[in-house]
Amino acid sequence: MADEKKDNIQQNQINIELSEEIAEGIYSNLAMIAHSNSEFVIDFIKLMPGVPKARVKARVIVTPEHAKRLLGALKENIDKYEANFGTIKQTQGAPKFPMNFGGTMGEA
Repeated sequence: MADEKKDNIQQNQINIELSEEIAEGIYSNLAMIAHSNSEFVIDFIKLMPGVPKARVKARVIVTPEHAKRLLGALKENIDKYEANFGTIKQTQGAPKFPMNFGGTMGEA
């Protein structure tokens, strides 16, 4: 019985590879989100002070179900972060951008 349980656990594991380049990460200080009925598009942008042009550094496209799981995972991790380091302070008057990606937009 114990061997059967161990086999089930091993079957549910995923081997995830992380290349050196991806492991370095990409800095982003702005995210723009658009959606359709079948997907959410999250653009991660690097906005530099005094530079009128910003560049999308990465685009991630996910299903609505995965977007909701991502929202839950972010909330859980923010709660853990704030429990350890204190409340994350947000500045008032975040920049608004008049861009339209063809759907309802959110900003993070």
